[in-house]
Amino acid sequence: MQVTVNGAMVELGDGATVADLVAARAVGHDRVAVARNGDVVPRSSWAQTPLAPGDAVEVLAPTAGG
Repeated sequence: MQVTVNGAMVELGDGATVADLVAARAVGHDRVAVARNGDVVPRSSWAQTPLAPGDAVEVLAPTAGG
């Protein structure tokens, strides 16, 4: 299935969850936040949140600077 991740089309296997996506694509996934179709997905729900074709996912990491 195809989903959009941070504006880019990504191919994922059927049945993929938010947790699968983060594990496969995010370095330092312990420090990211995820939104699916504009709604924040709590970290405690990642493994139970399935992705569907056409979903728009944003994986956000904090940055520091000055």
